[in-house]
Amino acid sequence: MKSKAGLKTVFVCQSCGQESSRWLGKCPGCGGWNSFVEESSAVKPVKDTQRGLLSNMDAPVLLGDISSIHEKRHQTSIKEFDRVLGGGMVVGSVTLIGGDPGIGKSTLSLQAACRLSEQGVKVLYVSGEESVAQTKMRADRIARQNNPNLFIVNQIDLNVVIEFINKLSPAVVVIDSIQVVYESNLGSSPGSVGQVRECAALLTQLAKSRGISMMLIGHVTKDGAIAGPRVLEHIVDTVLYFEGERYSAYRVLRTTKNRFGSTNELGVFEMTSEGLVEVENPSEIFLSERAKAVSGSVVVPILEGTRPFLVEVQGLVSRSAFGMVRHRAQGFDANRLSLLTAVLEKRVGIRLEDQDIFLNIVGGVRVEDPAADLGVALAVASSFLDKPLPSDTAVLGEVGLAAEVRSVAHIVARLNEAEKLGFKKCFVPKNNLKSRMDIRLKSLQLIPVSDVREALDLIRN
Repeated sequence: MKSKAGLKTVFVCQSCGQESSRWLGKCPGCGGWNSFVEESSAVKPVKDTQRGLLSNMDAPVLLGDISSIHEKRHQTSIKEFDRVLGGGMVVGSVTLIGGDPGIGKSTLSLQAACRLSEQGVKVLYVSGEESVAQTKMRADRIARQNNPNLFIVNQIDLNVVIEFINKLSPAVVVIDSIQVVYESNLGSSPGSVGQVRECAALLTQLAKSRGISMMLIGHVTKDGAIAGPRVLEHIVDTVLYFEGERYSAYRVLRTTKNRFGSTNELGVFEMTSEGLVEVENPSEIFLSERAKAVSGSVVVPILEGTRPFLVEVQGLVSRSAFGMVRHRAQGFDANRLSLLTAVLEKRVGIRLEDQDIFLNIVGGVRVEDPAADLGVALAVASSFLDKPLPSDTAVLGEVGLAAEVRSVAHIVARLNEAEKLGFKKCFVPKNNLKSRMDIRLKSLQLIPVSDVREALDLIRN
């Protein structure tokens, strides 16, 4: 469909970016429902000269003739941030940071830019949503000294931004945010699927061809996914999500994609008046306000990447006042909670069919480690029976559909963290003790359990 003004109207899937000449209820590419939106874009494409300047003209070479080199990184001296990235920002890489509004994405990126500039690295910070004066106010609050190598500009035209990059030749570029930047040769508005996809592709080509470390900040939808086409996450090298409760001071930086490091790393920060402060020992923070001798409270040693830390799992079971029971989970998969509840009913004999079940992971952390299964099951059972666990006892283990407690990985690191924080006992899978005979602990007593019923009997007694 083409209008008189030379604009072409198309329908684009917000999830995968697939185009269609008419509206479709279901996307044939990704299978998403009601994901097509109408866009009007200019018929003329992006200038070929623009793409030609950024393209790589190297000829194909044999794989065996390529020498293996260690990638160079820019370390920001923010240890939590560098560890999540795998040791720092790789030269020529593109990193996408997503998160809810006000979570601290701009603060973290500006803080990293200030730290890099203090080390003599030339940084260009492109602020499309705030003026230069507003960015300066934030920098004065979080920076420790003047930043002679940090350049700030308020610009959303991608062609002008590329001109600034060519003129300054920075080593690191921060785009805040990718949804407000637009390519003037496209007729669609900033933030549309076509604009986000085209701008991200051009910036990625620029970063690869010039060896620039690029950091893109992205908004998220109400479902928590980065706004724009799903192809945006496929273009970049690293995808980071900034998580945390709005009224909590703690923030969690999680990796979902990393071509140069682990995808399981996690960084913990605290939001203060002077910016984001690293939390070096999150276990003490998450357990600092734990109530003693209260039913439904269980401590679980979880593992995120190479870092073990302890979190408190709180369960609350109460009789339902309505016809339909409710299962609510904060920081834990609700479907997994329903599965563990069914295991308690079928295999252990705890009648929960008329009970409302609420589960909370304290501190705003989202737990995906299967080693927390046994802790969640015991938190629910403890609240239902009103039998508190001893305050010096930790619990870990994966639970199967037959109520068996399965072994978990990296148990030594988990147990060392629990012992370091003063715990005296820990429920562990029996198979872990059979396969790991090199566990050496000074004061932590290990209590092997083979199924959920056995662990529950220990609580009752």
